[in-house]
Amino acid sequence: MSSPTQKRVVLPRSQRAVPTNATHVGRTNAQQVISVSLIVKRKSPLDLSALGGRIVSREEFDEKYAADSASFDTLRQFAHQHGLAVDETSSSLSRRTLVLRGPAKALETAFGVELHDYDATGAGAAGTGASGTGRRFHGFTGAVSMPGVHAELVEAVLGLDARPVAQSHIRFLKDLKKPAPTSGQPQPVPFNPPQVAALYNFPTGVDGTGQTIGILELGGGYNTSDLETYFQGLGLTAPTVAAVSVDGGSNSPTNPNGADSEVGLDIEVAGSIAPGAKIAVYFSTNTDQGFIDGITTAVHDTVNKPSVLSISWGGPESTWTQSSMTALDDACQSAAALGVTITVAAGDNGSSDGVTDGANHVDFPASSPNVLACGGTELIGSGTTIESETVWNDGSSGGATGGGYSAVFPLPTWQSSAGISGSGRGVPDVAANAAPESGYNILVDGQTETVGGTSAAAPLWAGLIALINQMKGSPVGFVNPLLYPDQSDFNDITQGNNGSYSAGPGWDACTGLGSPNGAEIANALEG
Repeated sequence: MSSPTQKRVVLPRSQRAVPTNATHVGRTNAQQVISVSLIVKRKSPLDLSALGGRIVSREEFDEKYAADSASFDTLRQFAHQHGLAVDETSSSLSRRTLVLRGPAKALETAFGVELHDYDATGAGAAGTGASGTGRRFHGFTGAVSMPGVHAELVEAVLGLDARPVAQSHIRFLKDLKKPAPTSGQPQPVPFNPPQVAALYNFPTGVDGTGQTIGILELGGGYNTSDLETYFQGLGLTAPTVAAVSVDGGSNSPTNPNGADSEVGLDIEVAGSIAPGAKIAVYFSTNTDQGFIDGITTAVHDTVNKPSVLSISWGGPESTWTQSSMTALDDACQSAAALGVTITVAAGDNGSSDGVTDGANHVDFPASSPNVLACGGTELIGSGTTIESETVWNDGSSGGATGGGYSAVFPLPTWQSSAGISGSGRGVPDVAANAAPESGYNILVDGQTETVGGTSAAAPLWAGLIALINQMKGSPVGFVNPLLYPDQSDFNDITQGNNGSYSAGPGWDACTGLGSPNGAEIANALEG
């Protein structure tokens, strides 16, 4: 057993700066009980390219790519040396997560940090969801340290800093202020989700039966009565919806101006595209710990077994710590190995992603090379005929699809092989209708709303994946390498821009490969 006085080392990439858009309150109460998640390194590296698209069984995953039980035992000793309890119920070798709990003072000693409280009540505080309402949180500046024998086993320590990390990527038509339209030009009108599916030629004769669509939420909630009324209005049977609590998160509806609209949008879009699928909504907390725990809980959920996970939350890469990004990307890599497709909204603030430093930024986790990043378009059409489709861009105040090149992740081989060049992973991969003017009619907290944002594109693509999984009889899994070789399966978007980047033939940093021709994509992936 090692001594608590053993030489300590800084955990790589764990540095944190002073929180922005927050007011310092003071030192965290020494007796405040806090839970932290230790993300433990794999038994052996996971190389998706070496798998060649093969989906591994959960048994094989646990044997090769989970955490080692010996690592957990060593870290349990570390916890006990510092007076911390191990939450065995919340810990998991498959998720590579060991959960420790104890008073703030003990955690400060164990991890070499000083915890302070902050108040993120300022308007526009990062990660406050659709409503802009802030909250108080604890955090630290500097880096995490541990004794060397323990640090070498750990990829990230999450929970010592609870600052919000993400925003929901939703936009309301009622908030959009634009000049009067030009006379004689075709104008966008809102849709019900099945109408968009028809325009995109989604497969018919399947409804997602036998599939589970996972949805990750970092706030808000839904009312079952709303869902029943909504789906009845579409002439559909409401799907079975299960709420799964992660890190104390819960289905907690409040009002339609907050994160409830995000939850409603996600369920109602995915559910009306694939009404035969079960929907599992994973409610977690808006922290890096909650985000990552939410993903790993969904991916390793052996009860609901989602084959696709939709995420409509994110934040600029520049606002994440490197260790948190690595841990979250690794969670997405595990999903890919296990055959779980993850669809992620690419952001609603154009090529800057809302950062005011004059540079271009992309949203994370959309920039993870292990997810399907979904950008946004403005769609005009009727029946099954698309009249026009352009990049969604309503200006700096109205929102625009995110897109650009990652400053963290290199260009993946499946993008470079498709002739794409850039300094980093290109975002997005694909796109779908997201402009509020051509947005989606939803029902939230008893009120009808019309909404857009790339939040709508992610669950739309998740619904399509569920249909294809049913057709195929098995999960398509990590689809990115399969989609890029044949770009004729997409509606190529060649008009518009998101700020610094313009659409053009083939892939672009506004709408990726384009919007889906669902039947063609299904045929390609089914084969």
